[in-house]
This record gives sequence, C-alpha cells and structure tokens, in this order.
Amino acid sequence: MIARLTGKVSEKSDDHAIVDVGGVGYLVHLSQLALASLPPRGEAVTLRTYTHVREDALDLFGFASEDEEAVFRALIDVKGVGPRAAQNILSGIEARELAQAVAQGDVARLTKVQGIGKKTAERLVVELKEKLVALARAAGPAKARPGADAVEQLRTALVNLGYKPAQADGAADALRDGAEGKKLDELLREALKLLRG
Repeated sequence: MIARLTGKVSEKSDDHAIVDVGGVGYLVHLSQLALASLPPRGEAVTLRTYTHVREDALDLFGFASEDEEAVFRALIDVKGVGPRAAQNILSGIEARELAQAVAQGDVARLTKVQGIGKKTAERLVVELKEKLVALARAAGPAKARPGADAVEQLRTALVNLGYKPAQADGAADALRDGAEGKKLDELLREALKLLRG
C-alpha cells in the first residue's frame, strides 16, 4: 500500500495530478481543495495517499492534510460512499467543516454539498457522528474569513490549478462583490463554473 508520495508536480487536471517520483509518474486523484493547495508544476510536493485496489484497477487518492485523509477514510466506510464519491464530497466542503456539520447533525449544511442528498446526509450523521466528533472539536467554531482575504486566496488557488493569472484575476474580480462571508470552497466552485462556461 502506498501511504505517501514525495516528488514533483508534473501535471494537473480537473480531478487529479501526476506526481513524478524518481522518474515514475503517479496519477493521484485529488479533491478540488487539495488540487488548489498544490504548488505549481515542477515544484516539490508531499501527499498523503490512500491506495484503492479493485479487480480491474489500482487508484491512488491524495490528500493535502491529515484531516482530509481522516474524513475521507471515514466517508468510505459509509454504505454507498466509494472513494470517488468521498473525493467529490471533499471537493465541496473542507474536511473540518464537514466533521463539524456531521457532529452537529446539520443535515441542511450537508445537503448544500454537491453529491449529498438528504438521505445520504442523514446516513452520514448517523454513521459518522462518533468518528468525527474529535476532529469537529479540534476545528472549533467555524470562522468566516473576510471577503478580501478569501478573494486573494481564490486567485492563488486558481493559479495553482493551472489557470493563467489573467483568468484568475477575472474570476476573482467577478466574484469580489458577493465574497463577504463566503468560504474559499464556495468561491472556488463558483469561479470554476465561471471559467468553464
């Protein structure tokens, strides 16, 4: 089992990156938030990974933090949530925020995440409440970042995803007015919709 990779970012795509480790390129599936935190191409990176083995495939899923990996592993223990679905969920909500929502039984917050319907949200709360309560406590109260900070972080995230600085500036400027009180994951989703037309 491959638990960690250290190498250079070779390529980035919408849902994965290729990490060059000693001349071997590993395709690592990543959430949008993890992709946004990657350094630019050619730069060194270390990723925690989960190896998913099936009869017809061997997939690597990567994480930007221990928290993201812990929540991913908890999610895939839930009936009906596979690695791809867990990754998609973590593209729509930060790991600690998801842990808080589950611990507080906040079904309404969970259903705002793409890919989580009401039944799935209720199942997550029932099955994961005990597992994620420690992470939720560590997260403390959710804090909204000031709008200007979030817009600057959005711009950096878009450049890290491979968009040209001018494209990142355009998307960030378009979302600046409504950014107050929004978190980076929300702004990133909106910006990606804008950029992809």
